[in-house]
Amino acid sequence: MLAAPFRWMGGVSKRAITSLPWISGGTRQGSVSPQRALQLIPLYACVRILADSIASLPVQTYRKNGTSREILTFVPSLLFQPAARDNLFEWLHKCVVSMALRGNAYGLITQRDDFGFPTMIEWLNPDEMWVDELRPTQPRFYWQGVEVPREQIVHIPWVVMPGCVTGLSPVQYFARTIGVGLSATEYGLSWFDNGGTPPSTMKNTNKAINPDEAEEISDRLSARVRARKPLVYGSDWDFTALTVNPEESQFIQTMRLNASQIAAIYGVPPEKVGGDTGSSMTYSTVELNQIEFLTMTLRPWLTRLEAKLSALMPGKEFVKFNADAMLRVDLMTRYRAHQTALNDGWRNRDEIRALEDLPALPDGQGQVYLPVSMLGGPNDAPAPAPDDPNPIQ
Repeated sequence: MLAAPFRWMGGVSKRAITSLPWISGGTRQGSVSPQRALQLIPLYACVRILADSIASLPVQTYRKNGTSREILTFVPSLLFQPAARDNLFEWLHKCVVSMALRGNAYGLITQRDDFGFPTMIEWLNPDEMWVDELRPTQPRFYWQGVEVPREQIVHIPWVVMPGCVTGLSPVQYFARTIGVGLSATEYGLSWFDNGGTPPSTMKNTNKAINPDEAEEISDRLSARVRARKPLVYGSDWDFTALTVNPEESQFIQTMRLNASQIAAIYGVPPEKVGGDTGSSMTYSTVELNQIEFLTMTLRPWLTRLEAKLSALMPGKEFVKFNADAMLRVDLMTRYRAHQTALNDGWRNRDEIRALEDLPALPDGQGQVYLPVSMLGGPNDAPAPAPDDPNPIQ
């Protein structure tokens, strides 16, 4: 199944001269790699929050029908089994991680249906990709040094400069900011591992100690500490264990500032990744915080993915994420919202039952868009016409 799409890769390897040396777009020496950047907790948290939130949203497929749209009851192959080893959650998760770390997601189309529409796409390592942007309207894609036909690549960039094709890599462009956080973390660890200050001091009040004697005493003291044995010394010695202020040893203020900067890069609320909210507006309810996160952070990501996935769908079909799934409200509030939708006639009973994971009503009873006051139950008499002189009692 997967061998056919790779047939075009046989024969002589083709590489653009501008891609020399042929390193497939890997990271420059001395730069911060995505793997090392993920060791920084705030950056890992930002990527995880974005990928988990987006990949866990339900995906619904629609078909345009004139000025209206209809929900498709079947799941397209691309959204059912998008890759050989990935389900939809894992597939979307990889895509978002690639965009968040490298600014681009590159997918190789490995299977198509009888009409030529993609049914399987494998996400490639962006460090193995290189794009010839000399002609932005007709870019040339190279994977592991081999040119790939443009129609075989699905490319989703994040932030793109005008006149360019590839998105800006956050890890590359903000390497200095990320490096500050990594350096602060490593320095805080080395403070304890290597001893930023001596762990203790011993002072003899009655005798002057020369350097050789001081070194021997220090070695004996260290040996007893490592052996976890009691330390016995005479009355003329003062032993003082030194403590380090946590604000100094772990550089909390530096780490908070760095976390806030990384959160700003990804548009994630800083309090979610260990940053400082400062004077930013926060809401008192979980629902309002979720609405802000959905509107300010996730909506641009969802729009990019919806546009690209919709372009891969046949005919007039398109894809939408059900962002309402993130807004979990209490039971009574949800039921009141359903009642309002029925009363105003902008949702029918089957649509509301679908939101509650209930099956549709039989015989199409729940597909009518009318105010609920006009919808009688199965045992109710029909409502009288406005001009009926003898209404049914």
